[in-house]
Amino acid sequence: MLDVLSLGKQILKQESLAIRELAENLDERFLQAVYRILCCEGNVIVCGIGKAGLVGQKISATLSSTGTPSHFLHPAEAIHGDLGKIGKKDVVLILSQSGETEEIIRILPSIRQFRVEIIAITASEQNTLGRNAHVVLPLGQIEEADMLGLAPSASTAVMIALGDALALTVSQRRRFQADNFAVFHPGGALGRKLSRVDEHLRGLERCRIAPDNETIREVFVRHRVSGRRSGAILLTHEDGRLSGIFTDSDLAKLFEQRNEHLIDLPIRKSMTSKPTAVLSGTRMLEAIAIMSEKRISELPVINTDGFPLGMIDITDVIAVFPETILSDTILPDGAADTTANKFPSEKTILKIA
Repeated sequence: MLDVLSLGKQILKQESLAIRELAENLDERFLQAVYRILCCEGNVIVCGIGKAGLVGQKISATLSSTGTPSHFLHPAEAIHGDLGKIGKKDVVLILSQSGETEEIIRILPSIRQFRVEIIAITASEQNTLGRNAHVVLPLGQIEEADMLGLAPSASTAVMIALGDALALTVSQRRRFQADNFAVFHPGGALGRKLSRVDEHLRGLERCRIAPDNETIREVFVRHRVSGRRSGAILLTHEDGRLSGIFTDSDLAKLFEQRNEHLIDLPIRKSMTSKPTAVLSGTRMLEAIAIMSEKRISELPVINTDGFPLGMIDITDVIAVFPETILSDTILPDGAADTTANKFPSEKTILKIA
């Protein structure tokens, strides 16, 4: 078993060494490739076959998801009509370690007829692909990590890394922000993390909301909502702005502390004044982090003028967000949180005046 473990470590080290050497040798040709992609008014068409083709599909997907429109073109399909996918404003990114792959060589003359920019990721500028490209990102001769030195391994690892460097550098230069990222990733765990509280809050029609000058008894009798009720009541000033919050736990404390007489006094005397709230537009990931940090089950959502728009209820959050997301932030029974870097800035957390 030790031999197996040693072999695994050796392969990882060999691939990481190949990537490190590429990073050290990166030069102005990388700048040229980034510039051409930034200036591209069409799509980045990524092309490759075999293992390089699989890498190319990944690079194309990364480009698309980080702000650069991209499509993958299979060389074998290209000669049967798919060359029509290439437009005059496109840039073609071709991957081939040898630069002599038959399917690639066959389509090069046709691609050049389109007068589009060609960027090549290949071993050398001197192979056929390199000589036909406008920009070459040379990988050099890479020793593969398998025992025979034949199976694409270190070379494909380097291609993926270089493709990521291209895509993410271009993305940064485009000033691609989290809002843009959210648009391209609406589904799944990532989409939910980037979603806004407005998509998940309980609207006022589903919240208990009352003036803070009414008595506790009046509030509970008069202000009911259909369906499953939340464990908190939003309380407002005379002008309608949020002034406080009163929870079922607050009601329980009155009885525990034998303060039943407060039930017939204005609820403002017993409510939590200046409650923690978040602005409309706050990301759900930040809202969940606040609820975790403050150990609260209900989080009011307000507009910039302080008027309540609704509430984030922990039971609704659990229903929408799978455990894999909640485990990053929501912890049971006051457990210590080790994800401090995920907590939002003070600007996100609002104290209601």
